[in-house]
Amino acid sequence: MQKNSELQAIPISDLESNWQILKDVSSNFIGSLSSNMFAYGLGLMLLDQTGLAISFGIDMVITPIVGLLFLIPVGNLTDHYPHKAILSYSISIRLFALIIFACFIDYFHGLSKLVPVIIFLIINAISINFSNTSYSAAIHELVNGKKIQKLSSLTQGSVSLSQILAPAVGIALYSIVGFDIFIYLEILATLLTFLILQTMHFHYGSSLDSSNRETSLSDFKFGLNYINQRKLIKYIITMSVLINFIFTALNLGIPFVIKTQLHLGNGPVGYLQSGIAVGTLGGSILMLLLPDQKWFTQKLLLPLLSLGVEFILLGSIFLGGLDLWQLSIVGTMIMALTGLTLSILNITVQVRLQKTVPSRILGRVMALLTTANTSVMPLGTLFYTFFFQKNFNGGYIFIVNGIIMFIYTAVLFPALLKNIKLDNKYVE
Repeated sequence: MQKNSELQAIPISDLESNWQILKDVSSNFIGSLSSNMFAYGLGLMLLDQTGLAISFGIDMVITPIVGLLFLIPVGNLTDHYPHKAILSYSISIRLFALIIFACFIDYFHGLSKLVPVIIFLIINAISINFSNTSYSAAIHELVNGKKIQKLSSLTQGSVSLSQILAPAVGIALYSIVGFDIFIYLEILATLLTFLILQTMHFHYGSSLDSSNRETSLSDFKFGLNYINQRKLIKYIITMSVLINFIFTALNLGIPFVIKTQLHLGNGPVGYLQSGIAVGTLGGSILMLLLPDQKWFTQKLLLPLLSLGVEFILLGSIFLGGLDLWQLSIVGTMIMALTGLTLSILNITVQVRLQKTVPSRILGRVMALLTTANTSVMPLGTLFYTFFFQKNFNGGYIFIVNGIIMFIYTAVLFPALLKNIKLDNKYVE
């Protein structure tokens, strides 16, 4: 690959930006729907073959470990080489891994199925890590500044829609034709995303910075120094780590509380999990309507405070003695509100970073943010598993989480306001 570490995006018309958005959103929807269905099929297959409860959680263990191990190379390579080339290589490797996986998976049975699955998931995590970071860093090469929020909103909306559709379609397909069809669909989807990528035009401009760092570590420290200069980004990373840590309580706790503590069956679990995806889709649509250059403070701080309140409300309904349908309706509404809140927060942060961080170091900043978010999930899983397994009342766990989140945000409120004002000098 031709080295391309300090490239500057050149002007892109609104018409071309819209075409790029259409291609990007289509690619994301196809890839997300297929990969979510594949994850359901893989989990069901492993559960049938091994009987292990971790069948649906292996990826949650592998992804953070891979993220930490590849944090420096992902950030550095993303900032030093053409993003389209990185994406092409990454998708090609994933496609090749899928084909190999399809050829050999049926030779393994029982617990031995874990061997090819784990190998594939490691390769898959590396590929997705490079792809996601490169897409985030390439935003200025795909659309102009006026279209960044539109791209982020539609992309997140397409992912949310796929999350709504994937469980029902995935479970139905698995019941009818078994696991093999998921591999073939994933191969087809990966091939389609690769072809769509080849039609996209990445605009590269002139060099911004000809300085060279001697080692990968010193190169990555250059990005850390930039983050250290912008304290708002440091606060955002800290807050996102706390949110992701606390959010593992939702993934673990909702099924456990509803099925084990309240004995209400699987139905409400599905409704509440669908609610958050519907809310995320609603938040993506709302952010399409809101101006991207106004109300940054409100779009950042109000969702942070709201998350604490939403956790308290969720915990309260688990303590309220509601019947199955009452809990399903009220719980789904609260989860939809939580999804909407997270959607606004995620898009606001993404747009701010993509519009203010120089392209030459955006990859390192996004890699650090992504890795910080995912690496805390195994710790959160262990932490909350302990409390739920000790049969602490889940409603109180959610309420305590909400109170901690609300107090933490309230205490940081003055510092966040101050650093938002200081950070406004980076806005064009």
